[in-house]
Amino acid sequence: MSHEGLSPLRPPAKSLLIVLSGLSGVGKDAILTGLREPSYHLEFITTITTRTKRPNERDGVHYHFISSNKFQELIDRDELLEWANVYGNWYGVPKEPVKQALDRKEDVIVKVDVQGAATIKKILPQAVYIFLAPPSMEELVLRLQRRRTESPSDLELRIKTAEAELEKLPLFDYMVVNRQGEIDRAVADVKAIITAEKCRVTPRELTI
Repeated sequence: MSHEGLSPLRPPAKSLLIVLSGLSGVGKDAILTGLREPSYHLEFITTITTRTKRPNERDGVHYHFISSNKFQELIDRDELLEWANVYGNWYGVPKEPVKQALDRKEDVIVKVDVQGAATIKKILPQAVYIFLAPPSMEELVLRLQRRRTESPSDLELRIKTAEAELEKLPLFDYMVVNRQGEIDRAVADVKAIITAEKCRVTPRELTI
């Protein structure tokens, strides 16, 4: 019996908008780095911030670093998908690059804080929401201390904020635990989530 000319059992999978979030210092940037490989194509959207660039960061890679005035102009022109003030600095996701990538049928990933993820979910509930978590709060505190980028008062604020952000876990579709020294395992978990989403019987429908 010939099978030539038969239509596929199901239509091609839809493009995904993956929202990666989690507590400060949990390793979101490391996850994004692990996903950046030629054989695994994702469109990475770089967050815009008014925060001062750290020594190990590159403009246009880790963030787009701009002034507060420039940031306000983006808000006024409705060019941000979401924006929020986090620890005294503004962060926002540019809208147009996300829309263009989805129009090209590409999968898109954005990195935002928990507050930003909650904002995006209100306007785009059909995105895929992944919460990156440490194995314990004690481990998170150690990571923040090793980073040495915050003053003692800022560190205390981040810890209190993390405790409050954990209460927002029900907003997310998935949780991935990033264990110390096991970043490859966490990256593999994120890839598995994307694969599972591509196999959904009813694909997510996104409109921006």
